[in-house]
Amino acid sequence: MGAHRYGPSSSDPDPDPDPEAEAEAARAALVREIAARGAFTDPAWRTAFAEVPRHLFVPFFYVHGVRGYERLWGEDPDPERRSRWLRGVYADGALATRLKDGELVSSSSQPSLMALMLDALDVADGHTVLEIGTGPGYNAALLAHRLGDPAVTTVDLDPGITDAARGHLAAAGYHPTVVTGDGARGCPGRAPYDRIIATCTLPSVPHGWPEQCRPGARIVAPLATGLVALRVSATAHGPRAEGHFLHTPAYFVPLRGAYPAAGPLPHLGGLPRRVAGDDLFRFLLTLSAGALDPHEALALWEREGRPERERYGVTVGRGRQWAWLDDPRGPYTWPLAAD
Repeated sequence: MGAHRYGPSSSDPDPDPDPEAEAEAARAALVREIAARGAFTDPAWRTAFAEVPRHLFVPFFYVHGVRGYERLWGEDPDPERRSRWLRGVYADGALATRLKDGELVSSSSQPSLMALMLDALDVADGHTVLEIGTGPGYNAALLAHRLGDPAVTTVDLDPGITDAARGHLAAAGYHPTVVTGDGARGCPGRAPYDRIIATCTLPSVPHGWPEQCRPGARIVAPLATGLVALRVSATAHGPRAEGHFLHTPAYFVPLRGAYPAAGPLPHLGGLPRRVAGDDLFRFLLTLSAGALDPHEALALWEREGRPERERYGVTVGRGRQWAWLDDPRGPYTWPLAAD
């Protein structure tokens, strides 16, 4: 951050506040807000969020303006725009950090959602972690703060993203391994891992991920507007990953690369408006895409008492994977797209 632009002159009757002190105060307020939501069951994550400076990872971001996207950045000569940038960086919201042809391709996730995912990852000292979707590098820095640089590997498809993330991480004093590659393939050269966390939406779980895990490993990833937490176990037929969704909704930039993209939701014509717009019903539609038409999904959803996300789960193993309601071997199961 260009501190000289903030520096007061002797003739300035109303000098700007010290930028680092302002950032530290904003960061402390954000940590208090996240803590109030109950996202820090492991106090080490609260320490990480308090000590990793998010503004070093988001030197600029984009917001919607009347003429399209507007860029806010920390070196803007206009003090009001600099203040808007800093407030945005330390607000509990996702930030658009990279656009391509007008489309969002990378972002810095909502901090409270990041905290929830990191907490769900259930890390311990000595664990190694693979992150899929580097973004600006902030999440990798939080992991490196908690576990140490050698324990963290982060992968992203776009060399522009990984190059920028390396710079942000170095500026903040962190040096995890940053790899440019297809996250759907994981990073076999650094395997095995104790934990895998993805910060991009998946249509299904790549089979290569459990194969790169140690038995007992945990995978936390966005899928079908939710977050699934899988435990990996060894079987005679190879690794198996299984687990439930977390309660919270989650919306991320889709995984890019050779992995197939999720298909669009089916047409919802003929359904009651209150149902078609219900977040939990649309979650079921997304999760069961191609297996249930909207009217079948509605009948199931109402018959089962409009289930919350945590009643659903995913199983990956033996070359196939499926989503399910309540029981992986029960009557309500739906195949997920294979990689």
